[in-house]
Amino acid sequence: MDKPRQFIHPVLAIAFGILAMASAAIFIRFAQQFAPSIVIAAYRLTLASLLLAPIALARNRSELRNLERSQLAFGLLSGLFLALHFATWITSLAYTTVASSVMLVSTVPLWVALLAPITIKEPLSRPIISGMGLALFGAIVIGISDVCTLNGTSLTCPPLDEFIQGNAFIGDILALIGAIMGAGYVLIGRKLRTRVSLLSYIFVVYGMAAIILVLIMFAMGESPFGYPPQAYIWFLLLALFPQLLGHSSVNWALGYLSAAYVSIILLSEPIGSTILAYLLFEEVPSSMKIFGAILILAGIFIASRTEMKSKTN
Repeated sequence: MDKPRQFIHPVLAIAFGILAMASAAIFIRFAQQFAPSIVIAAYRLTLASLLLAPIALARNRSELRNLERSQLAFGLLSGLFLALHFATWITSLAYTTVASSVMLVSTVPLWVALLAPITIKEPLSRPIISGMGLALFGAIVIGISDVCTLNGTSLTCPPLDEFIQGNAFIGDILALIGAIMGAGYVLIGRKLRTRVSLLSYIFVVYGMAAIILVLIMFAMGESPFGYPPQAYIWFLLLALFPQLLGHSSVNWALGYLSAAYVSIILLSEPIGSTILAYLLFEEVPSSMKIFGAILILAGIFIASRTEMKSKTN
């Protein structure tokens, strides 16, 4: 079957997608000036689901109506993981820098590799183990860089109890939890996507995640109303750009580019977020943070090589 005509070069499409996804942390930072993190997360998924609804119901009504109970159950579980991913990661941005948060949450592929042998019986290869170790070491370097200072070859850190109680440490831990939750979402998606189309899948999962986040929001005593107009603009931009346009552009590009090539390009997303944070918030990454980021990206690249070879052979 011939591929449909390209109206835009796939590389340009994925570049736009990465830029849109990299904007997420920036939009969240602006929105956090007006609303709690859980409200931001709830609005992001709720608005994305509402915007998807007319398209999904028009094109995939029959498939959605005939989903099996097991598929709906997996969709609910996937939505739960996605909700917890956004709740923890978005909250982390209130405690730590954009660079630290985005770099740590980008370790999702490594947690997928770690959990795959247990959940979907995929063995760990040497490249995956090596890449995982390198990236986790990079995550530790980034965590340390938020509270420690490097003067020449001397590293100065506060006492352990002060380190653990610091805001940056809390933010880094939340970002790592967000990565683990994201890994659960990805692993379930691998299983469910073999039987459910992309549009139906994201509509069900986004919808489930939105419901869960709204319930968490009310359980925490937060309200979706009463914020200034600027807040709702940031909520809408989050739903439109990183959630819908960003991910949709990348998924569309996968129809023309190899998954291996796309996975490598996607590693630039955290770098884009860091650059935007530097330009907009004057968050200058330290040399330790840059070194840790390089280790994480190198680790993800090494761990991805096995998958890359299998996709291109």
